[in-house]
Amino acid sequence: MHPRKRRETIRRGGSFAGKVAVMGLPERNTPEKKSRIRTKVVPNVRKHHLLDEVAKRVPDGATVYTDALKLYQDLNLHHQHKVIDHAQRLVDGQIHPNGCEPYWSLLKRAIKRTYVSVEPFHLFRYLDEQAFRFNERTLTDAERFKSTLQHVVGRRVTFTELTGNSPVG
Repeated sequence: MHPRKRRETIRRGGSFAGKVAVMGLPERNTPEKKSRIRTKVVPNVRKHHLLDEVAKRVPDGATVYTDALKLYQDLNLHHQHKVIDHAQRLVDGQIHPNGCEPYWSLLKRAIKRTYVSVEPFHLFRYLDEQAFRFNERTLTDAERFKSTLQHVVGRRVTFTELTGNSPVG
């Protein structure tokens, strides 16, 4: 990054200024099933928030693959933690943290081209939709639609929830 651009970025609050933090936890594919992903909007990218989410979602003793970001150092306390330093190499056998890349690509394409603008208070809904599409990618559109309808019965979103406005009272 050019020094002037770096100074401007730091003054604005870093590269995350004005952005919502999202975390993705992929489950790698096995011979029996395709890879799956879970995503969540997180309050920030502080170590304790991310490690708490990993602890909730990933069983103790599972193997976790990450890049060399210091934020992930404590994962080895409850998990088998494999690290790849991208400054040295991108992949080392099974060790690579790129399981999320196809999902992020689909999500970004949907937000930029299909939805155009996404309000932060609705972001979790867009994440859920794209994760569902990704996780059920072996189904046809008709099968995904049928599956969605089966889960809609008895649920509704009120106008207040949809617009993010709370009632005055």
